[in-house]
Amino acid sequence: MKLEPSRKLVLVEDDETFARTLLRSLERRGYQVALARSPGELDTLLETHGFEFAVVDLKLGPASGLPCVAKLHAHDPAMQIVVLTGFASIATAVEAIKLGARHYLAKPSNADDIEAAFGKTEGNADEPIGARPTSIKTLEWERINETLAATGFNISETARQLGMHRRTLARKLGKRPVK
Repeated sequence: MKLEPSRKLVLVEDDETFARTLLRSLERRGYQVALARSPGELDTLLETHGFEFAVVDLKLGPASGLPCVAKLHAHDPAMQIVVLTGFASIATAVEAIKLGARHYLAKPSNADDIEAAFGKTEGNADEPIGARPTSIKTLEWERINETLAATGFNISETARQLGMHRRTLARKLGKRPVK
């Protein structure tokens, strides 16, 4: 009888409800899951544990998950890292992949999506190119996200760099929260 190797996974997620649901789902699939709710908790886990897989939320409270991706990749370049985000943008997807993520998924994603992302080892040259042009709202949202990430999620500095009033930016973020 062949024993399945242990599959150690670190989940870096600050949303308590989503983390609990995803953790249970991944454990049912045979992963040994450790939860880090912040970059600091991730540092502590990496001191004492080794992981083969990682799932990282892009926005961890006021912090970005991108430094976590870089840290995980530096800790073990063979680790399979998937980034989850509720505010996907081209800029953050590119940065996540450059920093060592295997895949980038927009929320809502489930354990099936994550396992499929872990299984993708190569790009798909046959991936269809969308025929629908990007809307002005999507372009604006991507620019806001790009600037937010570049400023370390500092709302005042982001508004200044975008040339808009801070309250205007806050209203836009309130309509489509960064998560």
